[in-house]
Amino acid sequence: MKTEITISILTALSASVCCITPVLAIMAGTSSLATSFHWLEPFRLYFISASVLGLGMAWFQALHPKKKEDCNCEPPKKKLFFQSKKFLALITILSFLLITFPTYSKFFFSNNQNIIAEDQNQNKIIELKVSGMTCSSCELHIESEVKKLPGVSLVKASYEKESTTVEFDEQKVKIDKIIEAINLTGYKVEQGQKQMK
Repeated sequence: MKTEITISILTALSASVCCITPVLAIMAGTSSLATSFHWLEPFRLYFISASVLGLGMAWFQALHPKKKEDCNCEPPKKKLFFQSKKFLALITILSFLLITFPTYSKFFFSNNQNIIAEDQNQNKIIELKVSGMTCSSCELHIESEVKKLPGVSLVKASYEKESTTVEFDEQKVKIDKIIEAINLTGYKVEQGQKQMK
């Protein structure tokens, strides 16, 4: 049962590590780590399947233990907590939380856009095509890095649309700096941006 539990935890973690890493990078204030595990995203379904299979096997073993022959050799040992059904239930919940992390990761951060009270007529809005985002954690990572630039009043990234919309004051920040900030996160701004205002 130890092997199945270990496999379940490792594969559940691997299934969402590409989404967990950007959140950890935002919390740590570093962006270099965030896309390190982006290459795992295509294998997510396989990791989830392996985790479910490992948990299924562990539960089967826990609910249908092997019968030992009565030899009256030694009294049965008391099971440790790590061998109990309660521990397996905790591991199952942890695996479920890890696997589903991409769906609720956005709730770890307030989505308040820091809108600066400036003359909004001077601001420009640009939409950039950004590749490499796979979940809402990626969106948060891009938004947090671009918000750090002076003159940026609004940032909205969308992994579904593969784009990032930025409202900014051209007097304080240039488009090249915005593109550079996004590229430094590990996601890539593709050629051809769409000017909206």
